[in-house]
Amino acid sequence: MIRLATATDAEPVRAIYAPIVRDTALSLETDAPTVEEMVRRIESTLPQLPWLVEEREGVVAGFAYAAPFRSRPGYRWTVEVSVYVHEAHRRRGVARGLYGVLLNCLREQGYRMALAVLTLPNRPSVRLHEQLGFTAVGIFHNTGHKLGQWHDTGWWELSLGTLPDPPSPPRPVTAGLICR
Repeated sequence: MIRLATATDAEPVRAIYAPIVRDTALSLETDAPTVEEMVRRIESTLPQLPWLVEEREGVVAGFAYAAPFRSRPGYRWTVEVSVYVHEAHRRRGVARGLYGVLLNCLREQGYRMALAVLTLPNRPSVRLHEQLGFTAVGIFHNTGHKLGQWHDTGWWELSLGTLPDPPSPPRPVTAGLICR
């Protein structure tokens, strides 16, 4: 079951994300956020942008969310997307399912471009994004340092729909949208 996250999901979301922060360069964050910080992130993302969790047998197996690309108003139709899956649920369609719902919700809201930033190398994530239609647009070399080494970051983009002119502002998640 994929649904919008709530503050009560902060603990399982943190449990998924903390080992990724602590043990890998998949996230260039260096200190795992607290549960309180995860509550803040979820609540500050909603209601404008979706933050989703997938439950399998009553357990949060993964989460995905969108974030503003930049703060200047002219960028408001572009978002950055992320997905993270619990180690026990990887390669079982969780990321693909979460992204499918997330991207459909963003389309319905009126967003036009989704960007994904991946720490490289990361073949599974590159493969996932490209299978979902994202296109590689560039690599920034040695942009992050973690776990004793420099890492490149790759950027992928996905068009979410037509570009009307003039565009209407994106609608909030709570404006009668059903993210599924």
